Amino acid sequence: MTELSPAETAARLAKIVGEKYVLAAPRDMEAFMTEPRDLWHGKAACVVRPGSTEEVAAICAFADENGLKVVPQGGNTGLVGGQIPDQSGKEILLSLGRLDKIREIDPESNTMIVEAGVTLQKVQEAAESVDRLFPLSLASEGSCTIGGNLASNAGGTAVLAYGNARDLVTGLEVVLADGSVLGNLSKLRKDNTGYDLKHVFMGSEGTLGIITAAVVKLYPRPRAVETALIGLASAEKCLELLVLAQGTAGPDLKTFEFMSRFGVEIVVRHSAGAREPLESPHAWYVLLELASQSETGLNDKLMALLEAAFEKEIIEDAAVAASLDQRKAFWALRENLSEMQKLEGGSIKHDVCVPVASVPAFLAEAVPVVEKTIPGARPVPFGHMGDGNIHFNVSQPIGADKAAYLARWEELNEAVHAVVKRMNGSISAEHGIGVLKRELLPTVKDPVAMNVMRRFKTALDPRNTLNPGKVL
Repeated sequence: MTELSPAETAARLAKIVGEKYVLAAPRDMEAFMTEPRDLWHGKAACVVRPGSTEEVAAICAFADENGLKVVPQGGNTGLVGGQIPDQSGKEILLSLGRLDKIREIDPESNTMIVEAGVTLQKVQEAAESVDRLFPLSLASEGSCTIGGNLASNAGGTAVLAYGNARDLVTGLEVVLADGSVLGNLSKLRKDNTGYDLKHVFMGSEGTLGIITAAVVKLYPRPRAVETALIGLASAEKCLELLVLAQGTAGPDLKTFEFMSRFGVEIVVRHSAGAREPLESPHAWYVLLELASQSETGLNDKLMALLEAAFEKEIIEDAAVAASLDQRKAFWALRENLSEMQKLEGGSIKHDVCVPVASVPAFLAEAVPVVEKTIPGARPVPFGHMGDGNIHFNVSQPIGADKAAYLARWEELNEAVHAVVKRMNGSISAEHGIGVLKRELLPTVKDPVAMNVMRRFKTALDPRNTLNPGKVL
């Protein structure tokens, strides 16, 4: 097999998608070669922007036949480097942004068929246009795409009520490494005809196949939403409140996000218009949201929950959003936290999960571990207590050298992940493995599970055409 030069590769791909949809100049490819954390900088033979599943299939077939490698990319919001090519300059960056059609909305079946390049926000808006809800919600929803959400099995703020991304899909269309197309855009909620293949590709980060379209589930749009920002004295009290809320509100409990005091301080300090949400500071905060199909009675349910929490001395203070603007202000404290943390200097991040009941114990053990490993480092734990997912970010010590601090990333990861492992948790709750955690994966994953994953890869992509060097 004769190796093609980058110029030859670009010329051949232009015959598939058209010259205007192949980018080969470094300045034109620059935006596709870096990612939000600025940890990875890739090079590529070219960026190709197909406009249909057929073109994606032709690109994969061409690459597979010629020993080329393909790196799929959606909205380029991934946080573990899975969407960035390596430094060889030989890989093809396949951008799915032009696959941006909503093929069908079926409110009676509560399904919608969307292409991989549709942004999550547009999926949400399309659902709202027929009085439905697509519940996946992320801070990056204006730019992340549904294909990337599914390929990484995104989580977000509604997992407590609706599950992860893979729980929101009934069927997929996937292009395999050899260019064949798995056409399984099924709307069926029940289909017990053998292996459920869609689950093989969701969470595989583009290493087994490229998702080009999906059938996603829709839900009735809530008629009432009530939001509260609550102050508590400890993580243990946050857990007590969660248990009480689940028992009191039942299925109406849709969101239970928690933040440390330092996290709230960061947002208030750096975010324009942000202010203290309660009269006095608290060690911990919970953003709690109820949603119901009934137009009346939800506020009474929330007030009863808060009253019971006060009586049991679980919470110290609470504010209920009295307007849409106040609700947005509460949410901004949570959604802007990670972005505002950048203004505190270097941040070493952990996306971990432990059993829900172990969240307070994890925090009690992990915070001292951080302080012992890097004295002066400032933990910023926050996340989705309802499903045990903790974004355990750690800001650099005040006045520290950023580069020197970030150079200790692996050292701090090892210390924190040791706590996670002791609690039978996961080193990746919703961000994936990508490049960042590829070397860590074999140290925490069951060896038989790793072997099965490698067998999947070999069977579906024997030439290692798709996203090489990621996950495995």
